[in-house]
Amino acid sequence: MKKVATIFLAISIIIVTNIGYGSDEELKTIQNIVSTMSSDIKAENIKKSPVNGWYTITKGAYVAYISSDGRHLIQGDMYDIETQVNLTETIRNESRKNVIESYPKKDMIVFSPESKSHHVTVFTDVDCTFCRRLHNQIDEYLNEGIEIRYLMYPRSGPQSASWVIAEQIWCSADRNDALTLAKIDQNFDYSQCNSAAISSHYLMGQSVGLQGTPAIILEDGSMVNGYVSALELSKIIESN
Repeated sequence: MKKVATIFLAISIIIVTNIGYGSDEELKTIQNIVSTMSSDIKAENIKKSPVNGWYTITKGAYVAYISSDGRHLIQGDMYDIETQVNLTETIRNESRKNVIESYPKKDMIVFSPESKSHHVTVFTDVDCTFCRRLHNQIDEYLNEGIEIRYLMYPRSGPQSASWVIAEQIWCSADRNDALTLAKIDQNFDYSQCNSAAISSHYLMGQSVGLQGTPAIILEDGSMVNGYVSALELSKIIESN
C-alpha cells in the first residue's frame, strides 16, 4: 500500500506541475542545486527525465527526481501507465550496467564455459545457503553457455568471518578452486596479498542496490534477486 501511495503521489505532483523541458542553462542550474545537496552526485548523473518538467538524479542504482524549479524532490518508482513500464527500473538497469562494465573482468572470479553465449555477474557470499546451492550447480550454468563472473559480497560486512574468508580466497593462487572449497567448508591454501578488491566488490554491491545474495546482474543491467536454476536463468536471459 505504501508503494502504491508513493506512485500516485508522484503521478499527482507530475500532473499538477506539467512544466515543459527547460534549456541547457536550466539543467546546469538544477545540477548546481543538487551539488549543494550532495557532493557525491556528479553533474553527468543529473539528466532530463522521461516526464516533462522533471530531472532524473542517479547514484548507482538509486534514482530520484527533482522538479525543474528545484523545489520538489521525489524518490520512488515512476511508471508509464499506458505501457505498464517501470521507467525508474529502466534507469536503474542502465546505471547497473555502466557500473559493472566499468569494472575489470580480471578483478572478478570467473567461471567460463567452453562455448560462451552470455555472461552474468553474481554477487556471492561464502556463508549464503542459496549462494552455495548456485555454485554447487556451476557446471549446469556453464553447460547453458553462461559465464559466471563472481564478485564477493560478505553480507556481515568488514572484519566478519566471511569477509576474512573472502580475502583469503582472493589471496589464493587458484581463486576458482579456493571459492569452490570455501563453499563446502573445506580448507585451501592462500598467502598474504593485497585484498583491497574485496572492499571494491562490497562497495559496488551497495552501489547497485543489493538487497541480499546471491544477486545476479544480467548483461543489460537488470538484477535477479536470489537463486534461480541454470535453465530458469537461461530463459530469463533469452527473454530480455
